[in-house]
Amino acid sequence: MSLAVVLVEPAGPLNVGSVARLCANFEIEQLRLVAPRCDHRGPEARQMAVHGEALLEQARLYPDLAAAIADCQRVVATSGRIETESLPLSEPGPALHWLCQHNTNPAGRNNPMAALVFGREDRGLSNAELLQAGRVVRLATSEAYASLNLSHAVAICLHELQACRTQPLPVPAVSPAPITSSDDDLCSRGALEAALADAEALLLEVGFLYPHTATARMAKLRALLQRAQVQEPEVALLRGMVRQLRWAARRETP
Repeated sequence: MSLAVVLVEPAGPLNVGSVARLCANFEIEQLRLVAPRCDHRGPEARQMAVHGEALLEQARLYPDLAAAIADCQRVVATSGRIETESLPLSEPGPALHWLCQHNTNPAGRNNPMAALVFGREDRGLSNAELLQAGRVVRLATSEAYASLNLSHAVAICLHELQACRTQPLPVPAVSPAPITSSDDDLCSRGALEAALADAEALLLEVGFLYPHTATARMAKLRALLQRAQVQEPEVALLRGMVRQLRWAARRETP
């Protein structure tokens, strides 16, 4: 499984350069930037990147997080918040073991992508962005001041990830959610979001959703499907059911 580090709206070129260097240190294949608010190829970023300068040059740019992780099967997001509304917080070890778990690829399939997502320096990731992740991680910092410098948070997570690549997963005494999966065909984020868009359109059309409550209710459905770790064929089945129901709802028959 190939891994990308995703930075959402990074504002500091020194941070971006430092993260590029860290990606080189820990053999991360891709650096993806969502609507960067700085010059990621400028002199300050290059100064900090050192031997990671090639990652700056090859960094991929995206307009939003959904586009940046559309091809990813597994996504872990980081949060400095003490609590999240819809997804339980995971310890770094189990979440990162889940992230780097290698699946067996059927013949002819591309190597599946995974993503480790970090939020803005000033306010992190929004609730809607956190809901796009299969796991949400909070590092064990002081509750009085939980927020870490962006590059420091990346360094801690990548160091933990490196250990996860080589060490077996410890069995926790209690776990709020399954952390492993034997499925080799987890759906991509793009496929899941397309199915959710179809479902929202149907539910609005038949009156189950209303425009002023749709966002909150769809967030709960998104969280449910994330916890279920649905596979590509299952998402295709759900999308087919939704489209057939929408067709039937539009027929002018009793």
